Amino acid sequence: MTEIYLNGRYMPLTEARVPVLDRGFLFGDGVYEVIPVFDGRPFRLDQHMERLDNSLHSIRIRNPLQPDDWGRIFARLTSATPELDQLIYLQITRGVDPTRNHLFSEGVAPTVFVMAWTAKPRDPSIARDGVAAVVLEDNRWQRCDIKSTALLGNVLLRQEAADAGAEEAILVRDGLVTEGSSTNPFIVQGEVILTPPRSNLLLRGVTRDLVLELAREAQMPCTERHVTRDELETADEVWICSSSREIQPVTRLDGKPVGEGAPGPLFGRIDALFQDYKARLRSGDA
Repeated sequence: MTEIYLNGRYMPLTEARVPVLDRGFLFGDGVYEVIPVFDGRPFRLDQHMERLDNSLHSIRIRNPLQPDDWGRIFARLTSATPELDQLIYLQITRGVDPTRNHLFSEGVAPTVFVMAWTAKPRDPSIARDGVAAVVLEDNRWQRCDIKSTALLGNVLLRQEAADAGAEEAILVRDGLVTEGSSTNPFIVQGEVILTPPRSNLLLRGVTRDLVLELAREAQMPCTERHVTRDELETADEVWICSSSREIQPVTRLDGKPVGEGAPGPLFGRIDALFQDYKARLRSGDA
């Protein structure tokens, strides 16, 4: 039976309960992180925890645990199957308020929830054939840099993509690409890799930052700058990435082929570098 952590206690998932007056339930007043784990080693843990702190600071919640506390929780929840790839989900809400009030109440303790589960094996057909995406208008709020649990906008956009037979929605605001419903996008023009710059309109992806780091180490030209919808739709290659998806080539966009309609050569290079990084992480060398 799956064991989880909730507010200082370990318990079976089936026994976990959160009061209905929790502000996460009432308002979506909380933040979260998803951290891959390979052979018992968390992927870019420092960067994930830094982003968690940034999200907490942005919504005025103090991190309720110290780094060592988080480390012990993660180690325990992933220890049952260390040989399998896993995903850690952690969520912090503002906590249980005695009344349903939009204003913050004093003395409310945050609700902390952590669980881990087995990750799906990487599907080799995705790297071979790519995935389909659609372009949709980004109609979410102005603080997409906060990894908020209030994901209704993302949910609706992802569902609209699924209804169109696509794996992801790539979002555009005022003619400029921002992000996917749950990914960061990249495009390739010639030999240059482009991705939208950091701003309040997109989440700073941990995998996104690693892709840029690996590309620069390999001396592959890459730039963070605004990408227009026209550049997206005429790109030689399009990729999406996230911690759970890794890097995926988009070979069909709005029903039309991207480039030659197959994963491009730069995707092959960056994917190989990413898989090498994972192998080094598994062995403790990354």
